[in-house]
Amino acid sequence: MDEKDWVILKTIYEDRNITKASERLYISQPSLTYRIKQLEKEFGVKILSRGKKGVEFTEQGEYLVRYADNMLSILEKIKEQLNNMDDKVKGTLKLAVSRIYARYELPNILSLFLKKYPEVDIQLKTGFSSVVYQMLHREEAHVGIVRGNQDWDGHKVLISEEKVYVVSKHPIDISNLPAIPRINYTTDLSLKDLIDSWWKQTFDVPPNITMEVDLIDTCREMVICGLGYAIVPEICLKGLDHLYKYEISSKEGSPIRRKTWLIFRNSVLDLSKVSAFVDFIQTDYKQLINGHS
Repeated sequence: MDEKDWVILKTIYEDRNITKASERLYISQPSLTYRIKQLEKEFGVKILSRGKKGVEFTEQGEYLVRYADNMLSILEKIKEQLNNMDDKVKGTLKLAVSRIYARYELPNILSLFLKKYPEVDIQLKTGFSSVVYQMLHREEAHVGIVRGNQDWDGHKVLISEEKVYVVSKHPIDISNLPAIPRINYTTDLSLKDLIDSWWKQTFDVPPNITMEVDLIDTCREMVICGLGYAIVPEICLKGLDHLYKYEISSKEGSPIRRKTWLIFRNSVLDLSKVSAFVDFIQTDYKQLINGHS
């Protein structure tokens, strides 16, 4: 049993489907099935069985999957340490990033970072901030970029703070918002709570939500076409100077801000690629942002 077998077992376990696993691994189904049979012969146990809903792992199969996952993790750490022994910053940097930040800011960050450190490979996953936290807890990523305030027991670096706006194609009376059509979008719970809290402090009636969309980009396009107003963070309003923007603030008049954080565990700073990325965000990129502000 070697590295290829570990990857095969882990992939089949994740997909619970031989066809999907073979497509992901670029291995033919017969070859994949043959390799599983060879492993079963080698260990003298049945690893999995096929059913109507896909494949099911036996108790022995589950044990082998845990072993494979552990061995792949050890192998990855060995490779990281070996890469780290050189003076050069290189290797695979695993990032987990809030999807809205990945959409509007990350491409520029990665482009500049890779120009400075061309021997680093980026492995990226995106999702809601709550999902990014889970990835970091499961050690599926070295560094995370999240938005809003959530508990994190590791290291946190504030990247930026931004305003939150009511936006509309036409001028509107903020005090009359409950009577105006609002376009809502699926977002991270922390932003939803921030907006809901502001609304409850400001109005004693619910909003007039006429459209529910799954993406903030879709919501933005609806606003541009004059189909209603939306409440969005500043990050997604670049290049939309023609829209009317009204900054929201607390009942006491304090501005409401949406924070973006870099999160990681101190132990990963021993890896040169991680420390280089953290330093880059804290120095090079912040200087660039401040220079453009």
